[in-house]
Amino acid sequence: MTPIALMLLIFAIMLVLMAVRVPIAVAMFSAGAVGYVWQAGWLPLGGFLNSQAFARFASYDLSVIPLFILMGNFATQGGLSKALFDFAAAVMARFKGGLAMASVLACAAFGAICGSSVATAATITQVALPEMRKHGYSGRLATGTLAAGGTLGIMIPPSVPLVIYAILTEQNIAKLFAAAMVPGLIALLGYMLAIAIYVRLVPGHAPEHAAVAAVTLRALSGILPIATIFLVVLGGIYSGWFTPTEGAAVGAAATFVAALAKGEMTWTKFKNCFYATATASAMIFMIFLGADLMNAALALTQVPAQLATVVQNLGWPPLVVVGCILLLYVALGAVMDELSVILLTIPILFPVVIGLDFGMPPESVALWFGVMVLMTVGFGLLSPPVGLNVYVVNSLAGSVPIAESYRGVLPFLASDVLRTLLLFFFPALSLWLVQFVG
Repeated sequence: MTPIALMLLIFAIMLVLMAVRVPIAVAMFSAGAVGYVWQAGWLPLGGFLNSQAFARFASYDLSVIPLFILMGNFATQGGLSKALFDFAAAVMARFKGGLAMASVLACAAFGAICGSSVATAATITQVALPEMRKHGYSGRLATGTLAAGGTLGIMIPPSVPLVIYAILTEQNIAKLFAAAMVPGLIALLGYMLAIAIYVRLVPGHAPEHAAVAAVTLRALSGILPIATIFLVVLGGIYSGWFTPTEGAAVGAAATFVAALAKGEMTWTKFKNCFYATATASAMIFMIFLGADLMNAALALTQVPAQLATVVQNLGWPPLVVVGCILLLYVALGAVMDELSVILLTIPILFPVVIGLDFGMPPESVALWFGVMVLMTVGFGLLSPPVGLNVYVVNSLAGSVPIAESYRGVLPFLASDVLRTLLLFFFPALSLWLVQFVG
């Protein structure tokens, strides 16, 4: 069997297992094991697993992942989302479609201490959806807004997918967070603009008359804990006071204190935070192991190295190559979750991108490409057949047909396309803040 045929067989096994609902980590592990044994045998496979599993899971850098997840769980269980939405609603309610805009704003603020797209969407939905329904918003606009707003949980730092990208590519996490900050704010403004245009072009999905609400001192004080945590964590990381891992630990502790002060952190919720963190971390680490084995099997075929050589010999402009890679990410995002896509593809495609001449330092290319990957894998959170955010929000909405929720995210997908093109052709938008990070 030729190396290319074997690579296609490995991918085919993985996709077939995924199609019959085998967990993604098991699907990757099984496909990688078949490919590894085919080329090297059982004993080398045993030796690889004996060394690789310990080397991967004993990495200090990986501890930042459960810490950021724990911080998000403390924020979710501690009731911090209600204060965020109340403040955002007071600011935005005077505009047509203002509650929908407030939901997006609340998602962005919550994502700044959460780092998870699904957790952001689910948490803000429970607060914002009843309010939007009460004020006459359609199920299509309400669920579409909340599903799209949830993606800001990974676009605005801290971001678990960005941490994983940094670990895989050996990049500075603080610089990656800085590179994602401006694109995340562009995403926020783009979503709010999409709502403003949609409610005017397609009447009947939002109330005609906006409710005017005053920004009270109580509403303002409600967001102070989250603003403080965000400034302490990212400010401390950027200023060099502590490493990203230490920043995640400080953030988790500070979020726990804020949840206690709010009075909503019960003993049951406290335990659930650790159970949820352990479950999510175990899932991510198992995907790490499955992706490591699959990438090792692909490396034995030498196809990835040959691919890099072929791409360089084609003589295509670097932007064309990256554009093709991003289209591949959009396609993969339609059938896989964002973490699996990153873990599977970055070890193969990152060397290809770094080998191209963009007229920028390699570190700048790595940071820009990481942001572009983050932007494109977000498509999979909103588009069928996976559309995990859409499914989560729709299940919480209850009576809204899933087709209506998918229609509701179309304006936001259009915004995603425009934003991705903007960042694609103007890398300086992603790299501007990086210059201020030591």
